[in-house]
Amino acid sequence: MLEDIQTAIPLGILLSFMIGPVFFVLLETGATKGFRAAIAVDLGVILADILFIFIAYFSSFQLLENLSNEPGLYVFGGMILLVYGIVVYVKKETKKKESKKLKGSYLVLIVKGFLLNFINIGVLVFWLGVLIVVGPSMENDENRLIAFFTTMILTYFLVDVIKILLAKQLKKKLTPKRIRLVKKGLGVVLMICGIVLITKGFLPKEKFNVQDSIERIK
Repeated sequence: MLEDIQTAIPLGILLSFMIGPVFFVLLETGATKGFRAAIAVDLGVILADILFIFIAYFSSFQLLENLSNEPGLYVFGGMILLVYGIVVYVKKETKKKESKKLKGSYLVLIVKGFLLNFINIGVLVFWLGVLIVVGPSMENDENRLIAFFTTMILTYFLVDVIKILLAKQLKKKLTPKRIRLVKKGLGVVLMICGIVLITKGFLPKEKFNVQDSIERIK
């Protein structure tokens, strides 16, 4: 089991630095809203990851393959990201009252992190690939798999905490103008991610499927 934990740690670090909408949202939240707000978003992201791991573990490969190849899911998730990116880009900043409201909005931030991760069907494909690769090497032993995925998620979370702390240091240097630029930059990133997902939805199924993703992981 110690070997399983040692294998999970570098994978958790890698997962934390995978570039996607969640990566940029975490950094932006840490820099503009502070440590607690970013942690709330991250907890939502992790809840979605845990749900995906359970889905990958308890569902059949064929079901997940059909699900991941359903273009409508990519288009739907991409449209949400695209619209959210546009809203972030055009939204005007509210004044200091926002910081007072923040104390009662952690649940909203958790839901935000959860949905940002959950709408990306590619995350489910990733966890399925990890499970298929590491499962046989651990003889599909439930206890070993729990230790592996728990270590991976905890490592991912701890690295995120470090990233958030570093991003928080920027908060002192952020003028209102710079905050607007950061938010507009985040909006552009989210729009690009949304367009990429929508594009995947219109690709031929053979161009993007679970089997290919697993082969690349191997």
